[in-house]
Amino acid sequence: MTSVGFCGEWFIFCCDTKLVAVHSKQDREPFVFDCSAAEKRPKNTKDDQSGDGDASEETGSDKVLAFAVAPSGTLLALTDDNKRLVLFRCEPSWRRISTRFVARRCTSLQFSHAEDELLAADKSGDVYSFSVVAPQAGGELRMGHLSMVLAVTLTPDDRYVITADRDEKIRVSRLASPYSIQSFCLGHRQFVSALLVPSDQRRWLLSGSGDGTLKLWDYESGRALQSWDLQELEGAKSAESDTQPTVCRISCSPGARHVAVQCERVSAVQFFAVDREAEERLAPHSRLPLPHCPLDVTFDPEGRLWVLMDAGDAPLQIYTHRGESWERDAASPDLNRVDEAFRTHWQTLDASSRTSTRFEHLYKVSFDNVAAYRQKKQQRLEEQQKKRTKAAQNGGGAKKARTPRR
Repeated sequence: MTSVGFCGEWFIFCCDTKLVAVHSKQDREPFVFDCSAAEKRPKNTKDDQSGDGDASEETGSDKVLAFAVAPSGTLLALTDDNKRLVLFRCEPSWRRISTRFVARRCTSLQFSHAEDELLAADKSGDVYSFSVVAPQAGGELRMGHLSMVLAVTLTPDDRYVITADRDEKIRVSRLASPYSIQSFCLGHRQFVSALLVPSDQRRWLLSGSGDGTLKLWDYESGRALQSWDLQELEGAKSAESDTQPTVCRISCSPGARHVAVQCERVSAVQFFAVDREAEERLAPHSRLPLPHCPLDVTFDPEGRLWVLMDAGDAPLQIYTHRGESWERDAASPDLNRVDEAFRTHWQTLDASSRTSTRFEHLYKVSFDNVAAYRQKKQQRLEEQQKKRTKAAQNGGGAKKARTPRR
């Protein structure tokens, strides 16, 4: 996983086994955490003796799988391939608060807005809650799906937890009692890969999928409000295949002025904006063509878009909204400050670890058994008809040969 984000004014970069934090405004010492050098799971722990039948989980590659930033920008959590769950505090200086271990590899993390709880969704479909107030406490199983959970988020009031899985389902549950389901948001035709609840719209939910669509929902009722085929908007198309582009990131600027949608292997970012004149619905705003396919995008506290691209010369760029378009800000002192520390780690990474795909294995392969059955049935009927015809011809000749004498 190659991803970027902001923890307050710290630019966060995760790739392979490392998390790198660089302050974008001040010349402070970068913070680097390498999961391959982190503490190992203690032997004979409860999880080791659980008999869950997944022995391969115990020998991971230490690669970072997901990270999340608390709403205040002072806390950060990451999880890796060896089932660590590490909690950090970044101000007044970076400090590791705790290292805990999860039962399965995690796919998504999310802090509550009260910042007292951290939700971790895993590949088996379960969602665990970990206390932030008691950072050494173990996780508590809160809910589960029958399929791999790919994304988890919370509403701004922490009333609902929203989860999305590989089986195209989006479930809205009450956080206080997750067994109480408020609604389902159904309509995607492939796995749901990204979720976003805009901070200033209490009942809006945005979802992206492997079917190449972005959908807007009223999450309390589960009603679909809008849907866009991203391949039809400005002719967006995957650079390496004819399949629908997979939505891999939905990011919202501060104040929810702009929504940026990134698709895997598409060298552009699609922007949406709130259309106040059309009952406050979203409308496609603009499209930002990029010289290379983006690996990840994020907004900073000032509303500028930071783009990490698969490029060797200038992988990290900033784009600022001016007028009706987004323009590259190559002379930004913030970019120069971050880029100087960032490049040191970027150049040491293997290209395959930077560009590895996240969703290719999630597509379901469909088999048309009915067509194959009908084809074989037709062949059998044709063979039977040939046998009848041949038998009839042979039978007629035999009867003629045995005509009785007078």
